[in-house]
Amino acid sequence: MVTIIGGGLAGCEVAYQIAKHGIKVKLYEMKPHKFSPAHSNPNLAEIVCSNSFKSNLHTNACGLLKEELRLLDSLLIKCADETRVPAGQALAVDREKFSELITQRIKQIPNIEVINEEITQIPTDSEIVVIATGPLTTDKLSQEVMKITGKQGLHFYDAAAPIVEKDSINMNIGFLGDRYGKGEACYINLPMNKEEYENFWKELVNAEIVELHEFEKREIFEGCMPVEVMAKRGIDTLRFGPLKPVGFTDPRTNLRPYAIVQLRQDNKEASIYNIVGFQTNLKFGEQKRVFSMIPGLENAEFVKYGVMHRNTFINSPELLDETYNLKTNKNIYFTGQITGVEGYVESIASGMVVGLNIVNQIQNKEKIIFPTTTMIGALSKYIATPNEKFQPMNANFGILKSKIYSKQSDKKRRYQEMADISIEKIKNIIVYNNFYM
Repeated sequence: MVTIIGGGLAGCEVAYQIAKHGIKVKLYEMKPHKFSPAHSNPNLAEIVCSNSFKSNLHTNACGLLKEELRLLDSLLIKCADETRVPAGQALAVDREKFSELITQRIKQIPNIEVINEEITQIPTDSEIVVIATGPLTTDKLSQEVMKITGKQGLHFYDAAAPIVEKDSINMNIGFLGDRYGKGEACYINLPMNKEEYENFWKELVNAEIVELHEFEKREIFEGCMPVEVMAKRGIDTLRFGPLKPVGFTDPRTNLRPYAIVQLRQDNKEASIYNIVGFQTNLKFGEQKRVFSMIPGLENAEFVKYGVMHRNTFINSPELLDETYNLKTNKNIYFTGQITGVEGYVESIASGMVVGLNIVNQIQNKEKIIFPTTTMIGALSKYIATPNEKFQPMNANFGILKSKIYSKQSDKKRRYQEMADISIEKIKNIIVYNNFYM
């Protein structure tokens, strides 16, 4: 018997993948008896923020991830395709019909028992437990999670700066170095003159922001204030804060810059960098528009936009392996946004990995670790790789480890080559593991 706590997208994918192999599953979902502050639909797999699953194109990271999941027989992606509404090249769904269809399909599977009940303690009588409670895990269950992860293993607010691909940064403007030439030159620095800074500042303070839920407005941390809020305190506030130019010389002018934006390496391979101090509530489109005004980021590829919202997630790099299995207890798995994957499709992908590995565990087979040349594998690897500044991550080509492509190729062609390799790898994995589709 496998117990799954949480009937969201990830939990439902896990349940399906396990049950179709003849293994009994208890799927606990607290709705409709209790709702989180952001949920209102009594059905399973409720979509809250947007009805879009993003692009279907293979040259889009999320599009590639969806194709990998289609090949692996994802119930959630299948239902998304069946409830699709017109959205150009994107996969958008009818929210109500999507949740209704998932609920119907899950309840039709004999091996799945859906129990509408809040779980406040992690059961110990089940052979395997999957925690799929999402970014708004209840306080009582959060306390339980803390017991098995340690007090430092759980975070309640996601205050993250945007992340860009290193190859998209204009290094004719940017330069490597630390303040006063100290350290290991691990920052990329983007100098700004007075005119560039003031134009940027004007657009930043007037940009559109995301309207937060009431429950997210209760607590603001001075230590991670949104960059736009800091900017509104005065035109020079940023220049005396995260954009302070002291200790730097612009190699192009041999003068101190008027302001400087720093980017910090975000993964071991140094393929992606985050913009230091730029946690923000700006709308994603506004982030692209305004932050691209920073010299050196005019053609930046944003692999993740900045966020500041309520988000319960564990310190996965310290706690989980590449199958989302708790390192200290082989019978406990985490899946979905509580692991630090960001987005609907990414949550489904984590559920796929967990479901397949639980089946193998029960059947005494070896773990299935997806290669980092696949988007599923790259995301799993990112989640499990030590990172002192760990923040939730969505699918992006910056974490894909495929090396068999030409640096000189244009971006679209390069991404297509990487996608082709990824899809071929998934097909080989399916054949090798003799997956039951």
